[in-house]
Amino acid sequence: MMQRRHLLGAAGLLAAPAVAWAQVWPTRPVTLLVPWAAGGGADTVTRIFAQGLERELGQPVNIVNRTGGNGITGHAAIAHAAADGYTIGTGTSEFVNFRTLGLADFGPETLDLLSRLATIPAGVTVQAQGPWRDFAGFAAALREARRGQITGSGVGTGGSWHLAAAGMCRALGLEADRIRWIPSNGGAPALQDLVAGGIGVFTGSPIEAQSLAAAGRVRVLAIMGEARLSTMPEVPTMREAGLAWSYANWFSLVAPRGIPAPVRTALLAAAARAHARAEVQEQMRARGIVPVWDGPEAFAGFVAGFGETSTALLRELGLARA
Repeated sequence: MMQRRHLLGAAGLLAAPAVAWAQVWPTRPVTLLVPWAAGGGADTVTRIFAQGLERELGQPVNIVNRTGGNGITGHAAIAHAAADGYTIGTGTSEFVNFRTLGLADFGPETLDLLSRLATIPAGVTVQAQGPWRDFAGFAAALREARRGQITGSGVGTGGSWHLAAAGMCRALGLEADRIRWIPSNGGAPALQDLVAGGIGVFTGSPIEAQSLAAAGRVRVLAIMGEARLSTMPEVPTMREAGLAWSYANWFSLVAPRGIPAPVRTALLAAAARAHARAEVQEQMRARGIVPVWDGPEAFAGFVAGFGETSTALLRELGLARA
C-alpha cells in the first residue's frame, strides 16, 4: 500500500506542471507569424482569424510579417520559435515544396500542423481588351499556340499559381510548361504587367483581380475552385467550362513542434472556436475566401496528398531538385 501511494504521489507531481500549463496559458500576448508581406492573401486570412482568436484567448494576438526567401524565412521562424504556445504562425502551401525545389531542408514534418484556415481558388484572368472572351476561347488558343508563346505570372517560379497553371495545361492534354512562366513578387505586380500587355494570363486569385475587373481592365474567365465565388457569381468554375481541374491556394495554422500537450489542446480548442465565430466566417466569405477547419489529422492527410500532386507537377516542369 505504501508503495502504491508513493507511486501515485509521484505521478501527481509529474502531472502537476502539465495541469498548470493549461490553467495559466495564455498569460501574455501571443505572436502570430506570417511568412508573407502585409496586404496579401496570407496576411488577410491571418488578420481576420486573429480577431476571433483574440476574443477567445482574452489576450492580444500580435501579427508579425516575416518575409523573404520565397516564404522560407517566415516558415523557419515559426519552426524555430520557443515551443510554449506563445508563438504560432500561418503556414502556406509553399512549405510543402521547399525540399523538392531544393530551396531548404524543410518539409511538413518540420512544423506542427494544426489545421487549415482557408482556401483561395486560382483563376484565369486576361486583358479585357484581349481576344479571349471566355475560357473556351482561351483554351483553344493555348492548344494552338507554340510552347511558351503564351506567358503567365502571379508568383515566383514553382509557387502556388505556377502549379495552378501547370495543372490546367496538363488537364488540357498539353505540356505542363505550355505557358511560359514569368516570375513575379506577387499578384499585384503580375496584374499590372497583365494590364500593360507584358504577360498573357494571370492564374492567381481572382479576388486580387476583382478591382481591375470592375474597372474594365481585366477579364476573369474562370475560377479553379469547386464552386463559384460569392463575390464574382457571374464567373464559371473551370469544371463548368468543361475541364476537370481545380486548384486553390491554402492557408493554415501551424506551430513549433513540441508544445506541451495541455497547451496544444487548449490552443486547438480556442482556435477552432475562433474560426467558427460568425464575424470570422462572414469576413472571409465577404472577400471570396473559403473558410476551412479540418484539424490536425485531416490536415496532415491533406498535406500528404497535396505534396504528391505538387511534386509530380514540379517534376514535369523540370523544377524538382529532390
